[in-house]
Amino acid sequence: MAAEARGRRVAIVGGGPAGLMAAEVLSQGGVAVDLYDAMPSVARKFLLAGRGGLNLTHAEAPEIFLTRYGARRAEVGRWLAAFGPEQLRAWAHGLGIATFVGSSGRVFPAEMKAAPLLRAWLHRLRQGGVRFHARHRWYGWMPGGHALRFSAPNGEVVVTAEACLLALGGGSWARLGSDGAWVPLLEAEGVAVRPLKPANCGFNVAWSDHLKQRFAGQPVKNVAAGFDDDDGKTPTRSGELLVTRHSIEGGLIYALAAGLRDRIEARGSATLRLDLLPARTFEQLLAELERPRGRDSLANHLRRKCGIEGIKAALLHEVAHPGDLAQPAKLATLIKALPLRLDSPRPLDEAISSAGGVDFSAVDAGLMLRSLPGVFCAGEMLDWEAPTGGYLLTACMASGRIAGQGILDWLDSAASRHER
Repeated sequence: MAAEARGRRVAIVGGGPAGLMAAEVLSQGGVAVDLYDAMPSVARKFLLAGRGGLNLTHAEAPEIFLTRYGARRAEVGRWLAAFGPEQLRAWAHGLGIATFVGSSGRVFPAEMKAAPLLRAWLHRLRQGGVRFHARHRWYGWMPGGHALRFSAPNGEVVVTAEACLLALGGGSWARLGSDGAWVPLLEAEGVAVRPLKPANCGFNVAWSDHLKQRFAGQPVKNVAAGFDDDDGKTPTRSGELLVTRHSIEGGLIYALAAGLRDRIEARGSATLRLDLLPARTFEQLLAELERPRGRDSLANHLRRKCGIEGIKAALLHEVAHPGDLAQPAKLATLIKALPLRLDSPRPLDEAISSAGGVDFSAVDAGLMLRSLPGVFCAGEMLDWEAPTGGYLLTACMASGRIAGQGILDWLDSAASRHER
């Protein structure tokens, strides 16, 4: 415990994983913590994301894990060096939550659910003295100072603290509190903020009425997808996706979302290349398609020889010209690289997460805003992004620990300056 930090009070704004993790670091460091959240209870997005199975982190090799953060791998890598996947699992075990690695490499709590972990975590935080204030919506600072202003059930609340952490999330899922309302508040203080964009999102596709009516809502399983980037390469992922009335969604799409979104921004559209049969090579597929089919219709031939039916057959007919279906080589090419034009990302509020946010040039190594001494940022409101698979949660929690330690260091430094 840092002796200089004793008796100090810190305000945390935002009760998601980053804010809660910072609260833990600060309370363990001997600092009094008040945590404010606009919602009736904390970590609502965390709970909803974990409803189908809380994906805590991923067990893949560290060098591969880091690549999931794209252009921000260096910055996020520094957080993960202090609190990465192994440390996160050990932390969960310390709460009495056992974990396991699934067949995909994803790490889950043994009970799969988020609620038991959150209950244990909040209990430990309260035992450590953290005080929670629900239904307190932050809307800036008092004029001429750094006192925080909140709209609360009984009117305005003004809070003064030695330091504060903003952990307000990105711009997706406004109904759970991540609405991006903080952007103009920070910009008014001269903080560089990059525009918020959808990440881990679906993309609009101009489907035919036939496909909308017959196949909307159906998953497309055991496929692979990629797209041509500016270097002429085709990054490819395997998995499944979902066709909706207006878009294409799902884990496979989310894994490619950042590159697809950026390509649409640069060129107006992007072409997804969908491999309907990734387990077969082009040559194997062509050999099957060139076999005489006798009295079999093309549909039966594709179903019996290739397993192409249902939604996969519908997607093939959606794109192919009738003449292409009669030519085995062209048909095989389409099955292995079916081009789907993506016109735009789905709206930000539908996205699982967001890109953009506080520019890294605006914060120091401890995640303090350079233009606002004593004000720190953590979590998704910083300018980084990652696909689903435990990468988002791991980095959010790691950033909370970095910010918490940064606040302790800053309080120590401020106390030392005061003594001198």
